[in-house]
Amino acid sequence: QIQLVESGGGSVQAGGSLRLACAVSGNTGSRTCIGWFRQVPGQVRVGVASIYSGDSSTYYHDSVKGRFTISQDNTKETVYLQMNSLKPEDTATYYCVAGTFVVNSYCFPTGQSQFAYWGQGIQVTVSS
Repeated sequence: QIQLVESGGGSVQAGGSLRLACAVSGNTGSRTCIGWFRQVPGQVRVGVASIYSGDSSTYYHDSVKGRFTISQDNTKETVYLQMNSLKPEDTATYYCVAGTFVVNSYCFPTGQSQFAYWGQGIQVTVSS
């Protein structure tokens, strides 16, 4: 079991920045992948970014490349999502997710069924 608790959401104007944090606990290891999905009401959840604990490989959705950065602290107990140059279309509920994969490339967040563990979600609102 892996437990995930998100923090750091809120409201910001377009062009601003926010940093989300995900506190990770439980049965984690080098094959753990931690990521972020987001969901707009009425739409499916979309993978935004992920990081593979074993080698710190990172993956990003095209819509956030160059603006968002995922990282983990030295203890690997907290994963951050630094969001810069925010746009109104980034408005969504953001979920921290976790899964265990043998190969780091499987960490790329293609679909919500990949990840067995989910946080409660946190709201990010970007106003124009």
